[in-house]
Amino acid sequence: MAILKKSAVWIGYLAALLALPQFFDSVLAVSIFNQMAIAIVFGLSYNMLLGQGGMLSFGHAVYFGLGGFLAVHALLMIEVETVYFSIIWIPLVGGFIGLLAALFIGTFSTHKAGTVFAMISLGIGELLAASSLIFVSFFGGEAGVSGDRTFGPPFFGIEWFQNLEIYYLAVAWVFIATVFMYLFTQTPAGKMANAVRDNPERAEFIGYSARKVRYITFCAAGLFAGVAGGLFALNYEFITEENLNAATSGRVLLSAYIGGLGYFIGPIVGAVILTLMNSLLSNYSDLWMLYLGIMFLLTVMFLPRGFAGFIMMHQLAWVRGKIKSLLVPYLLTGIPSLLFLISVVGLIELSHTDEAELYYFGLSFNSTAAMDFILIAIVALGSLLSIRRSLPQLRAAWEAANEIPESVDEESTS
Repeated sequence: MAILKKSAVWIGYLAALLALPQFFDSVLAVSIFNQMAIAIVFGLSYNMLLGQGGMLSFGHAVYFGLGGFLAVHALLMIEVETVYFSIIWIPLVGGFIGLLAALFIGTFSTHKAGTVFAMISLGIGELLAASSLIFVSFFGGEAGVSGDRTFGPPFFGIEWFQNLEIYYLAVAWVFIATVFMYLFTQTPAGKMANAVRDNPERAEFIGYSARKVRYITFCAAGLFAGVAGGLFALNYEFITEENLNAATSGRVLLSAYIGGLGYFIGPIVGAVILTLMNSLLSNYSDLWMLYLGIMFLLTVMFLPRGFAGFIMMHQLAWVRGKIKSLLVPYLLTGIPSLLFLISVVGLIELSHTDEAELYYFGLSFNSTAAMDFILIAIVALGSLLSIRRSLPQLRAAWEAANEIPESVDEESTS
């Protein structure tokens, strides 16, 4: 039964990936889906480091970027017919260089976790980012390196002109990478990575080398980060220094943390959220990075286990059939919370705009009129008061839904 449930989850995951373009058939939508696919593999690889192995890395973009650079050079070699193979194997090229880089860097960076590892990863990331501007023959300098995926041999008549074709290729690699990363978590090395993360001294005491376990996890993460870099090269057909620097490493850290570190689906959730903010919210506001930072701050303060952790918190209430009792309290708190969020964003946008009028949710506001600011502030204050009044009811409903019956508690103690 358990195998059937797991199989159903994986089949549903693959079906959802394949069906997305059927529901959102547009050039913009396919472009966003391609970005999501890349971000999912990259985020899952980072979760192997931090969520599973406890290694906080500020330079994970090194393996992503190196994989992308070698993938673009492979496209160039296909273009001049130095090599001849289908571009469906380009992500493997990226994964190969990502693995090689991790094999070398991991020899001296995985002796310790914590601050030491974080600082080494930051130094390596800055070193490679600076080197990309120095070694122009390989990295292309500030302009980067570009290739053309259409010069490769067709694959069953597919010549890779359309982004939709690349998306379905990305889906195949995303599914393969996700399956193998999940299987890694079920191996002895994956289980011991959790043990080393939680208590390296005890792992050493029972005979396991914490350094070797971290090294294996580190190399696996580098491999799949390189695969994500290869997918990036196929999608955009160019790569620059930006894909190696700290900003890219910071984005994958945000993605994994917002989604939920320690949960396998966490980086998938985070990748979707961050991609939507980057691709859609940035079209409506120049301040989207500010909102991303605020969301990250609120996640750290109120959802330290991320969105995936928040979802998993409801497991007991779901099993006990009491999830419906939370619906009304959630609505009573959620609706004013949404109004408060909209009001605060409206105040920020109204203060930032250079135009005399701001059109926001179908309403027109005058950026020079104090009354408009006052009205939005009143809505924000009223929403905040409603939230405070509804919180006790929500807290009581939550405790009732997750309360363990006394009979069960007595059985467990006996």
